[in-house]
Amino acid sequence: MERGLTRDGATAGDRWLGGTRQVRERDAAVAAPAGDNGARAAVRIGSAHRIAEVLVGLRTRIADELKATVHGGDLKLERYEGPAGDPGLLGITPGDPAWRVHGHPTGMLTGGFAALMLQSLHPLAMAGVDQHSDFRSDPVGRLTGTARFVTTTTFGSASAAYEAIALVRRIHTRVRGTAPDGRPYRADDPELLTWVHTAEVRSFLAGYQAYAPQRCRLTPAECDTYYRQVAPVAELLGARAVPRSTREAERYLTRMRPRLRVTGAASDSVRFLRGFGRTGRERLVVRRLTNASVGLLPDWARAELGIRRPAAVRSCWDRPAALAVGRTIEWARGPSEIHAAARRRLAAAPPVDA
Repeated sequence: MERGLTRDGATAGDRWLGGTRQVRERDAAVAAPAGDNGARAAVRIGSAHRIAEVLVGLRTRIADELKATVHGGDLKLERYEGPAGDPGLLGITPGDPAWRVHGHPTGMLTGGFAALMLQSLHPLAMAGVDQHSDFRSDPVGRLTGTARFVTTTTFGSASAAYEAIALVRRIHTRVRGTAPDGRPYRADDPELLTWVHTAEVRSFLAGYQAYAPQRCRLTPAECDTYYRQVAPVAELLGARAVPRSTREAERYLTRMRPRLRVTGAASDSVRFLRGFGRTGRERLVVRRLTNASVGLLPDWARAELGIRRPAAVRSCWDRPAALAVGRTIEWARGPSEIHAAARRRLAAAPPVDA
């Protein structure tokens, strides 16, 4: 039996819409009034059912593509389900800033692309990516790995988060070399880890503040809380002097600016990122999101990267386009299975020792 078919040939969408086509036609015939009005009513009912079927199929395809691209096709819900009562690494609940920011699809996608652009301005960090990462041959693999790390450390159990961090630390020990300017680098350098973390969470927060509904956006005090809540992940990876407030993050970026510059590898990576996509639809979506991510960068970072996108275009075209893409993604995804699993874990009472 094919996936999604019942013995009488009905799809899951058919069942959701009220049964097999024969049953729907019978119901329409019974419900429709006699004469021409009845015929027109039957046509309208049939058309509505066909439109609904198309929407269900479209929603399923988008959801499957999204899951495959971002999560590798397997959400690994066991990381989030248990053990019962486990508070997770960050000890956060659904109302906390870190949960809200990392749980917002549009903010995280645009913020994630902005983070990659901003991170590329550090010559040593970019050299490590250029010489050791397979982002050109397997960009989806890199996206999946990053997404799993963020979701696991944010919403997963404490043990799952520690396992994810330990894996990244092992990988970092193998990433070392010499940048084109002759300076040595290593991925487990505490200063590089602080840079990567700060550029990332600053971009995630900017994405959330730009694309979350106005009533849901964080207050200045909640923004500071966000930086404090996510700092332990960077520290466990080996970062030092991690910013724990908006002011500290902005001061850190100001101190780092003299060390930042665009390199050939950085320019290549940004061009690759903005043109990525395995299909025409995927390239269109990525282009919309990366255009929007440009608006999340500091002005000086856009200038350094040579990205000239007028403010009017960013506000009147890029942002509405990203909002439309984000709403489509959220509609297709529906309620997050990862968030639901994490909520069940938090709500469950821990077992009582006998």
